[in-house]
Parts: sequence; structure tokens; C-alpha cells
Amino acid sequence: MEILQTITALSHEFGSDDYVKGGGGNTSCKNADTLWVKPSGTTLAGLQPENFVALDRAKIDELYAIATPEDKHARETLVKDVMSQALMPGSSGRASVEAPLHNVFATTYVVHTHPALVNGMTCAKEGKAACERLFPEALWMDYIDAGYTLCMTAREVLKQFEKSHGREPDVIFLKNHGVFVAGNSPEDIRARYAQIMDTLRAEYAKAGVTLDLSVAEKGDTAKTESALRELLGDDAASIHASGRFDVADGPITPDHIVYSKSYPFTAALTAENIAAFKTRHGYVPRVIVTADAVFGVGASEKVAELALVMADDGALVKQLAEAFGGIEYMTDPAREFIENWEVEAYRAKQMT
Repeated sequence: MEILQTITALSHEFGSDDYVKGGGGNTSCKNADTLWVKPSGTTLAGLQPENFVALDRAKIDELYAIATPEDKHARETLVKDVMSQALMPGSSGRASVEAPLHNVFATTYVVHTHPALVNGMTCAKEGKAACERLFPEALWMDYIDAGYTLCMTAREVLKQFEKSHGREPDVIFLKNHGVFVAGNSPEDIRARYAQIMDTLRAEYAKAGVTLDLSVAEKGDTAKTESALRELLGDDAASIHASGRFDVADGPITPDHIVYSKSYPFTAALTAENIAAFKTRHGYVPRVIVTADAVFGVGASEKVAELALVMADDGALVKQLAEAFGGIEYMTDPAREFIENWEVEAYRAKQMT
């Protein structure tokens, strides 16, 4: 099918490191009856046409009217079950949690990514004002819990936008999250992304903010790695090390929470300090910062690698946010929802 070939090509194109890290982002295409969407926990770059999850759009539409529980996690469980019932015969896999939002767009193609260049704005204190100035034709949405809540809120906001502007927005910027771009052709998608990225590059240059993260030269980390293995045991079975850079101090986006946890460990490497960190945050640190290095640690090679990759990405977002008033971290309620959300736990597991 031609549209599946097209969305596969777009997924590969926008699955590069400039747009997403790990299993971040999602893509979709649709006709009148069926929505094909990226499976949860897979990479855009690795998608093939047969990997897309086919969903019955009429059954997804039923979700918009369903009575849901007040409890956030009970609600998301119900939504997950409804989405599984929307699977078309012969299709398998678990659809991206944002599939209902993809279904709302009238356009054939939707490409959702989390570029550092974009998140330098969406994660900044003055991000909304900058968006309204730089992208007056786009829609900005303040942070909303991912999943059903985001879908339902976006659906209403899209309707209001269309009513007041006479058209559906082809770009939505989500605070502390990323960007959705919609279009009826691959050329529409490419052109809109090019305009977004070029505009932001020019704005960073104007503000004197470099697009390259400053990373110090890495020295000999063997002694520290040995200490990490002793202190963390199996949780440091794999270690990836980098020269020192300015690691973000808190949660930036859901992806950063999933792959590198909300907070880095920055204290002296002692058993007491590790225990105190675990007691305070409820998990063993995934990112360790010392005087001369940054470490990603994990029970597997992939976990450790992604921890460092996302720490690096978060640091770049923090650096870029200086162009728009500085970084603004996620709130505690937003952070806690992601940390305890079964959907994100599933997504992280798929990447290990």
C-alpha cells in the first residue's frame, strides 16, 4: 500500500538523532476507515510497513465518548483496553499511546518528534511567547499528561482552532514534550519541518546560543567505573562514560524520564549517598555525574547507552533554552504520572 510505504520513508527520515532518541516519537497514516500507527516502544528508524499497527477508526471514535474513571492510572488502563479492541483483524502489536490523537487529525500523515532544537523552546520559561512570535500559525499547548488526557484536550483545542481560523493546525507544539506535524503529502511534512528547524536555528544564532553541546575531554574513568559496579551491583552491569557536560537538574520531557530518570546523581560516590538518593527518589540513579565525567549506567548495554544519550540530549535542551529565558522543568505531578505510568514502563522495557 502506497501510504504505508510513504509513512515508512518518513519514519526513517525523521527517526534520525536530530529528531528523536531511543523509542521516542511516533508516526501514522490513515484513510477513511483505518489508522496505521507506530507500535509502542519501537524506533522510527527501524520501522517497516508491516510493523505498523492497524486500528479501526470507528472504534477509536468510540473512545472519545466513553465514561472514564477519575483515577489517572485506572483511566489509562481502560483506554489501553479499548485501544486493543480497535485492532484490525490480522494486525498485532501495541499501538502508540498517542494513536487517538493521530486519529483526530484530518490529514493523511502525522509525524510526531522530540527534536532538541524544538524542545529548547517548548521546555523554556518563555517558550509559549516565543512560539506565538515565531510560529503564529501553529498551535501551542501547555503541558498535559500524555495518553487519554492529552488526546481529549487536544481534540477540543483543535476544534476551537479550526472554528476560529477556518482550518486545522498543521503544527502543534507541546510544552515539555515535542511537536506534531500533519500533512496530506510527504512534501507537506518535510516543508513544515524544514521551516520549523530553520526558524529555530536562526533564533538560536540571534541569541548567541550554540547548537553544539560543550563536552569536556574524557579522562581515565576506570577507577570510577569500578566503584560504580561495587556500589550499584547489577544496576551498573553496563556503563557508558562521557566527558563532563552540564547535565539537566530535573525532568525535561517524558522521554528523558523514561530513559535517564528524572534526576541525576551528583553527590560523592558513597554507599550512604546512593542509599539516600534511592530513598528520596525511589530508584537507583541512571545518570551519574562526577567532577570529570558523566556516566550512564544500567542492567543492560542498551539501558546504559540510552541513559547517557538522553542525558546528553537533556543537557543540549537546557543549553538551547537559554535563548528563551532558561529551562523550565516538568512539575512534580507531571513527573510522578510518567514515573508511575504502566505505558511508559512498557515502552522502556521494549527498548532493552
